[in-house]
Amino acid sequence: MMRMVLLSAFAVLFFTITDAAGAFETDAIETSAGRLEITFLGHGSLMFATGGKIIHVDPYSAVADYARLPRADLVLITHEHADHLDLKALEAVRTEKTAVVLTEACANQVKGGIALHDGDVQTVSGFRIEAVPAYNLVHMRSEGVPFHPKGSGNGYIVTFGDKKVYVAGDTENTPEMKGLNGIDIAFLPMNLPYTMTPEMVADAAKAFRPKILYPYHTGNTDTSRLVRLMRDTKEVEVRLRSMK
Repeated sequence: MMRMVLLSAFAVLFFTITDAAGAFETDAIETSAGRLEITFLGHGSLMFATGGKIIHVDPYSAVADYARLPRADLVLITHEHADHLDLKALEAVRTEKTAVVLTEACANQVKGGIALHDGDVQTVSGFRIEAVPAYNLVHMRSEGVPFHPKGSGNGYIVTFGDKKVYVAGDTENTPEMKGLNGIDIAFLPMNLPYTMTPEMVADAAKAFRPKILYPYHTGNTDTSRLVRLMRDTKEVEVRLRSMK
């Protein structure tokens, strides 16, 4: 069963798809290279489909039965925490032809991965991928020990035709994030206390101004606060999807 709503802004179709894999929301966005479908699996897990290729981001067994989802041409892993580097979910979507882009810390656990470091740019499976550092500035596990230290995590900018999609990973509103340019779609985490408050997300979004902003990996954070904070920034459209 599929429910579809055509939205006028940014050429987007919004679907709710129910099949053997479960019920997930999907947005379809037109790019110069064809339609990009973004499926919101939950937590920090996304699935992109375009041109007959599938990209899984941080596949996590708690949000989906990955054995029933399409196998991946490309997997992006943002960091080594178990809710982002889930070896069971990765095995379910990986084939001998699947490319896995990850961090140095993840590469210690995943054979055959391609480790990208801060600022690295590489074309993998036909997609241009840029690594952006992901780390905490404020929220700490204990004094002086951030939940996500600098150098351990990546966000990724993936280019789909004329559209740049930024998946930030677990991070706060870092200078590197706020200095980005030309981002069409941004996924920014808002899972307290580990990542950003709505105020931090708004601060970053007002700095680099993506055309579409999806808060994701939101946990129990009140996403309506972000909508209120961004209501006067008309050039950034905030879209809420189920991504706890």
